Amino acid sequence: MTTLTEPATQAAPAKGIQVTEKALSKVRSAMVKEGISPEQGGLRLGVQGGGCSGLSYNVRFDTQPRERDRIFQFADVRVFVDPKSFIYLHGMILDYQETLMQQGFVFVNPQATKSCGCGTSFSA
Repeated sequence: MTTLTEPATQAAPAKGIQVTEKALSKVRSAMVKEGISPEQGGLRLGVQGGGCSGLSYNVRFDTQPRERDRIFQFADVRVFVDPKSFIYLHGMILDYQETLMQQGFVFVNPQATKSCGCGTSFSA
């Protein structure tokens, strides 16, 4: 199991994943609602085939990391990424935005060469 520790900053490093403070705040409150322990569980980010542009983001909570996951620590929040998804997600920033029309996580992904209007589908 690889453990990577990345500071929670706005600037994305060449490799790794960043999570903004707004996103971390939403993750923390959702973990409490879901009953996920921050010591054992965390947020799982992944990529799966499908969506209007070929690939779509997958965001959910997991009670523990898997054997080959990359683990990113942001204060008390852990983010798990499987090796296949990391190929498409390294350098990404996970943000959270609230507007009058919508609210939710926003993926700022330098690996995406094309995305669609839904914001959850892309191609690399």
